[in-house]
Amino acid sequence: MRIESIKSLMGVARGREPADLAVVNAVLFNVFTTEIIPETTICVKDGRIAFVGKNPGGAIGETTEVIDAAGRTVIPGLIDAHTHIAWLFAPGPFLDVAISGGTTTIVTEIYEPYFVAGYAATLELLESMTDQPVKIYTVAPAMVSASRRSRGIAPKDLERLLARDDVLGLGESYWQGVLQDPDAYLPAFVQTLAARKTIEGHSAGANEKNLNAYAAAGISSCHEPIQASEVLDRLRLGMHVMIREGSVRRELEAVSKIVEAGVDLRRAVLVSDGISPEAVTADGYMEFIVQKAIKLGFAPADAIRMATLNAAEHFGLDGLIGAIAPGRMADMVIIPDLAVIRPEIVISNGRVIAENGKTLAPARHHRFSEACRQTIRLPEALSPDAFAVRAPGDGATADVNLIELITELVTRKRECRLPVINGNIVADSGNDICKIAAIDRAVTPGEMFCGFIKGYGLKSGAVATSAAWDSADIIVIGTDDADMALAVNRIRELQGGIVAAENNEIRAELPLPIFGVISDAPADVIAGQTRHMGQVLKNMGVALSDPLLTLGTLTTAAIPFFRICEEGLYDFKSGATMGLIAGK
Repeated sequence: MRIESIKSLMGVARGREPADLAVVNAVLFNVFTTEIIPETTICVKDGRIAFVGKNPGGAIGETTEVIDAAGRTVIPGLIDAHTHIAWLFAPGPFLDVAISGGTTTIVTEIYEPYFVAGYAATLELLESMTDQPVKIYTVAPAMVSASRRSRGIAPKDLERLLARDDVLGLGESYWQGVLQDPDAYLPAFVQTLAARKTIEGHSAGANEKNLNAYAAAGISSCHEPIQASEVLDRLRLGMHVMIREGSVRRELEAVSKIVEAGVDLRRAVLVSDGISPEAVTADGYMEFIVQKAIKLGFAPADAIRMATLNAAEHFGLDGLIGAIAPGRMADMVIIPDLAVIRPEIVISNGRVIAENGKTLAPARHHRFSEACRQTIRLPEALSPDAFAVRAPGDGATADVNLIELITELVTRKRECRLPVINGNIVADSGNDICKIAAIDRAVTPGEMFCGFIKGYGLKSGAVATSAAWDSADIIVIGTDDADMALAVNRIRELQGGIVAAENNEIRAELPLPIFGVISDAPADVIAGQTRHMGQVLKNMGVALSDPLLTLGTLTTAAIPFFRICEEGLYDFKSGATMGLIAGK
């Protein structure tokens, strides 16, 4: 703050200068002491809180906008400390439907554009998040990937990102990759810590020794615990534990048993880890998550602090956000009472941005450049022959390594004998085995690997996506080579998207023209497209609850145990890449 701004805050605090805005007759929830303080007045000047108390005196003047809370409760604006905004949504359309629920600060990963278009595209995503009604912070991409050519962020790019005030640290760094190849990732850790910023963690399934080794590398958080005991393990090591309740994973119910342990929850944080257009339009955003935590047995004071002060403290921002106190940004939510997270008035940066569920401060919709809309760089359309898998010999069968779905997200390696017809290894749809291919669309465009997957459920046709996690690949699953080619070629025409094809016809498509992962359509339009795509895939035999999520995660090095990229099949446990033929 400038000296003159500080003087103005001090003048309002002493009743010698009028506030811009005042909330009166409020019941204040003080996140520092967990007190509930009635008959409180909060005065705001230049977007910051100047006074919190009983007697504002001359701070309420003729020009002051006065909001009468009428005995309702005021809490700090909610914070989502870990999410992925660039997941189907553009920031503007996302904020249009998200901010009326009381979320005034968001911390998001930004690795999606870096994989396909590098630093320049990442800067444009950052630009799209500025000058919004709420604050959006980011963490730099750690670039832990199954694809060796995509691993690790360039040191110069990381230096430039860490120099920005809106970049709070290094993004989630999957523990297996860090421990298997420390020389590839620890330089970025040292660089981040030297900048006095955080390193975000991802330690799903790490045992005691691995978890300690990971923490010793400087990891500050983990959002992967799926049960209370795992939360406790990480809290004991000094990590901030982020409890997820979003569209990728919903773990709040299982983790809520941590309440029974009676431990201090000051390092527990509620996050979404990404929320789909369907979920945010149907349920809401952080207000839904905090309310659910209360319903599951968290004390309202704890649940609210887990989405305000705790999150701010993790990133060292508690002098700026996360609390209602002098000098902090004037981010406040008026709710009926402490246990009812139904925002009636939302104030961000000292400005009323929503009232009774209606957004009053529309988000800024960024116009993305043409370069960000040209990231599908396949040199030519693919023919069905591109998906032929030649057998290594002249036998009637071949033994292959394939991906088997254990759950909708977790996979394992399986060896299977498949038929060979006219020299090509073919799928076995009767045993739920389809072809799967990963095609590089940006780094070495056109390079591809074709293998097999069991358990997706597809009975006919093909489905492809350019929104594959932690990669620059298009992923396609199919029972028919011609339909696989048709789906991929349609993505090439759209410059990004999700496409289902059957019997040589396009059955459904969801265009994602920005970086090949983002739509600039309104949230309700995207939600309608994803619902339609889900129904089409169900008609094609897929019974998974979220087939698009399953499809998009088959490239990630974050979820065990067996994945795919343009280089081959990736063994999560060893970090090794292998070919299709078993035993070789």
